[in-house]
Amino acid sequence: MTGRRYSDAEIAAIFRAAAEGPQLPQREVPREEGLTLTELQAIGREVGIAPEAVAQAAHGLDVRRDAQSRRFLGLPIGVARTVSLNRRLSDEEWERLVVQLREVFNARGVTRSDGSLRQWTNGNLQVLLEPTETGHRLRFGTLHGGASALIGAGLTALGAAGVVAIVTSINGTLGAAMSGIGFIAVAGLGMIASGALRLPRWAKLRGSQMEAIATKVAVPPELPPKNGGS
Repeated sequence: MTGRRYSDAEIAAIFRAAAEGPQLPQREVPREEGLTLTELQAIGREVGIAPEAVAQAAHGLDVRRDAQSRRFLGLPIGVARTVSLNRRLSDEEWERLVVQLREVFNARGVTRSDGSLRQWTNGNLQVLLEPTETGHRLRFGTLHGGASALIGAGLTALGAAGVVAIVTSINGTLGAAMSGIGFIAVAGLGMIASGALRLPRWAKLRGSQMEAIATKVAVPPELPPKNGGS
């Protein structure tokens, strides 16, 4: 983590998050070079910002940068986050993470281990701990199954209404079938709207939950989160 260099825009974002508002002196930073986390922490000390606050802000920026979203018809039906820890998570840290997952997502979930691979799942929500060359990688992923099912059913209903309209039009009975076709079409649109309306808020909530957990886990033990982890 300390070897990665941050661009001007990332540096500004890190200090805004770490300082939570105070204005920082402007420094010229070559775009092609940037600054490492250690250098950012040194600058932070000069203006009274704790090194752990800078570290947590930098980790949070990395998690948001790697944010992923699975979309269907432009709607966020899936949310994913990935964070490379650059260290190995101990058994005790994994157990504490599972406790936090249960609290944040209000679900007991199921844990499973397969060698160095570990996972916590609850329906479509899954959290995977995977080995890498530099330590562990934590991957979050979830899919709103209910909304996607509603939207799919709505599209099917619209398709059925269209087929019925074509068949009855060919047979010359379209007028008599219009009320039924209209009912199917309205029902399909209602299902699509019901599924679509719940997705943006859900995706935002799940994304913020994943970012908060991933950022906390990414901070090394010697760099505790701000406010003592409260």
